[in-house]
Amino acid sequence: MTTVPGGPPETCKSTESVRSLGGLWILAEGRGEMPGGGSATMLMTLGYDPGKKRYVGTWIGSMMTHLWIYDGELDASGRILTLSSEGPDMSPGALPGRLARYKDVIEIQAADHRILTSHWLGEDGTWRQFMTAHYRRTK
Repeated sequence: MTTVPGGPPETCKSTESVRSLGGLWILAEGRGEMPGGGSATMLMTLGYDPGKKRYVGTWIGSMMTHLWIYDGELDASGRILTLSSEGPDMSPGALPGRLARYKDVIEIQAADHRILTSHWLGEDGTWRQFMTAHYRRTK
């Protein structure tokens, strides 16, 4: 994770437990370290809305009060899910209360490995990646 644009990346470790809810939703609960110290708990919900033909979900974390609402689509390969959201603008110099556009991209690498990348949309219209997380299933 890069917490300061152009700054050195920070590495954190966490664990995640994923389970199905009625075969319609997944619940993914994570626990881990925060950049700069401290711990956090996160919860993601994700499912498919056949009426909208879109993936929908939420994300919350113990480090902030914002409820992130996801809307997304799967690419033609069936391996890359892009989830769009709106949340607090965390760019340097952002005004309090200002919102920004974000996207999380989940890519299935193998049955036991997926990668999540998080991006925010800058004022210049350029997507900037600020986080990469590798998830590996343990047996």
